[in-house]
Amino acid sequence: MNQMTFDFSAPPPVVADAESNDYHRVPASEKQLHFAQKIAAQLKTRVPSAALQDRQALSAWIDKHKTDVQTVSKFSNYPSSKQVAFAERIARIKRRAVPNACFKDRTLMSRWIDSNL
Repeated sequence: MNQMTFDFSAPPPVVADAESNDYHRVPASEKQLHFAQKIAAQLKTRVPSAALQDRQALSAWIDKHKTDVQTVSKFSNYPSSKQVAFAERIARIKRRAVPNACFKDRTLMSRWIDSNL
């Protein structure tokens, strides 16, 4: 009878690099990369290279830094669509017109709504 022997004193052969088993890692999307670069430019900093390789790491970096960026546009002070709809509903009930200035300033719209409830 043939007897098989195994030599356990030597380490097993390495078939692949340990880092190559990264099937669970998904690369960052182009949209994520552009958004991260935009945030980094506004903060005058750089995105860490480790974060650029992994979608989850980049997402965590974006979440951490996006609150530091001021997103100011000419429409950022406009009232929301829900606020406008509510004001128009009040205006129909009260048979009044919502002043045009209220459509360009959320604070004015809020005050108009409060004063006409």
